[in-house]
Amino acid sequence: MPAPPLKVDLHTHILPEHWPDLSERYGYGGFVQLQHHGPGCARMLLDGRPFREIRDNCWDPLRRIEECDRDGVQVQVLSTVPVMFSYWAKPRDTHDLARLLNDHLAGVIEAHPRRFLGLGTLPMQDAELACRELERCVDELGLCGVQIGTHVNGWNLDRAELFPVFQRAEELGAAIFVHPWEMLGRERMPRYWLPWLVGMPAETTLAICSLIFGGVLERLPRLRLCFAHGGGSFPYTLGRIERGFVCRPDLVAVDNDVNPRGYLTRLYVDSLVHDPAALRFLIERFGAERIALGSDYPFPLGEAVPGRLIESLELAPVHRSRLLAGTALEFLGVGRERFL
Repeated sequence: MPAPPLKVDLHTHILPEHWPDLSERYGYGGFVQLQHHGPGCARMLLDGRPFREIRDNCWDPLRRIEECDRDGVQVQVLSTVPVMFSYWAKPRDTHDLARLLNDHLAGVIEAHPRRFLGLGTLPMQDAELACRELERCVDELGLCGVQIGTHVNGWNLDRAELFPVFQRAEELGAAIFVHPWEMLGRERMPRYWLPWLVGMPAETTLAICSLIFGGVLERLPRLRLCFAHGGGSFPYTLGRIERGFVCRPDLVAVDNDVNPRGYLTRLYVDSLVHDPAALRFLIERFGAERIALGSDYPFPLGEAVPGRLIESLELAPVHRSRLLAGTALEFLGVGRERFL
C-alpha cells in the first residue's frame, strides 16, 4: 500500500499552556492573559476582557499530533497567535516576551522534531532588537524564520526603520511569514466580524503593495516572503493595481519602476481561500510552486481538515505534491528527507 502524501501545514498557531502575568512583569496593561476555566478549555483575556476562547489543541502538542494524525497531516509549522506580537509595548518588553514565546516554540519542536517546524516572533518596533532575536531564532533555536505582522504600529512594511530586519533575514536565509493583525478600518467594522472577513484581506494586500512599490523586494532579491490567507485580496485585484502602475506612474512608480505583476514569481502565499474556484484562480495566477498548504489551525475561520480543498481539485500529481508539501518546504529551506 503506498504511503500517504506528505502534508506540511505552513499556517498554524500555538501558545504556551501557561505564561507569567505580563502586566505584572512589565508594569503596565494591554497584554494577553490566559485563563483556564475547565478541562481543555481556556480563554484569552485582554486587560480582563474576553478576546478568544481556545481549546487544548492550541497548547498541547500531543493533542495537535492526535488531530494531525486524524487529518493526515505529517508536519505543522508553528507560530504564535498574532495578538501576541505586542509591537505596541516597550521594545525591551516585547523582546522579552518574544524570547519567552520562541523558547517555548523551540522546546515543542525539540520534543517532536519530525512533526513540527517553527517560525518565531520579533520585537519589530526596534530593528536592532529584532535582528538580535532573529539571529537567535535561526542560529540558536533552529527555527526556519519568523512570523511578522502586516504593519508595525501603523508603519507599512516599506518603512525605512524595518528594512534592516528584512536585510538580515535575507542574509540568514530566514523565511518570513506575513500575517494580518490590527486591521485597518477597524473603527468602521464594529459588527459582523468584519475585521476578520474584510479587514484581513485588505490588510494583507496593503502589506504586499508596500513591499513591492517601496522597492524592498527589488533591493533584496533573495528574501523569502509568504503571505497568509492566499495573499488576501492581492491576487484578485492585481489587474487594478497594475493598471494604476501603468496609467499613473507619477503616483505609483515613485520608488520602484518594476511592474507589480513581475513579482508573482517572488512571493509565496498559503492556500487558505475556502473556495475551489478561488484556489484554481490562485494556482493559475501564482503557480503551484508558490502556494503552500495553510489551514490556520486550530481556529474556526481556518480549514477544518487541512488540505481538503487542495485534494478536492483535479490536479497533476506534481502540482498536488507541491501544494501539499513541496512549496512549504522550499519556502522554509527544509529538505523533504527530514520527514521520510
